[in-house]
Amino acid sequence: QVQLVESGGGSAQAGESLRLSCAASGRTFSRYAMGWFRQIPGKEREFVCGISRSGASTEYSDSVKGRFIISRDNAKNMAHLQMNSLKPEDTAVYYCAAGGGPSFSDLYTPATALQYNYWGQGTQVTVSS
Repeated sequence: QVQLVESGGGSAQAGESLRLSCAASGRTFSRYAMGWFRQIPGKEREFVCGISRSGASTEYSDSVKGRFIISRDNAKNMAHLQMNSLKPEDTAVYYCAAGGGPSFSDLYTPATALQYNYWGQGTQVTVSS
């Protein structure tokens, strides 16, 4: 079981940066791939990026590639999302999620919500023009 808590959301102007953090409970954090998703009202939850449990593999959606950076610190049970060059269309509630497990490859980096088993409560990010 993994419990996830996001922090770092807030408001920013277009072009600015924000950094989200995801704190995980338990000693099994390093067994799971981590992902960030976002959702706006009336829309499905959208994959933003993911990182394998070792950190060796990352995946990004086309909409954030080159602007966002996902990272993890297994020693501190933390995952981070550095969001640069923010755009108004990045406005959403951002969720971190954990998926996979020890039976999966070290490079397993899932990119759909169904592949993730544990979710945080979400943090709001608002970008104004």
